[in-house]
Amino acid sequence: MQQEIDYTKLGLRIKEIRQSRKLTQDKLAESVCCNTSHISNIENSHTKVSLNVLLAIANTLNTSVDCLLSGQYENASLALDNEILRALKNCDNEKKEKILKIIEIL
Repeated sequence: MQQEIDYTKLGLRIKEIRQSRKLTQDKLAESVCCNTSHISNIENSHTKVSLNVLLAIANTLNTSVDCLLSGQYENASLALDNEILRALKNCDNEKKEKILKIIEIL
């Protein structure tokens, strides 16, 4: 059975991550070489995003396509695992040790 992409969820996820990164639609549009109205239309599910634009958005937001689509496929935890690894990659060893202690407490 082929599963359809929920463009409403995808658009909301893009918006959520964009806002958490303190990026405006203008800045995101500039980074992915499209116009602001196209970003707005993607976020509000008025248009379907192409794979090229989706990849550019993911790269600009410093995230992965699977993170943007998380919750839409059966192994959504894999996307979260990848995002955690991506975040850890930028940490020094001291921060990694602190994070490990927090995880062990949880």
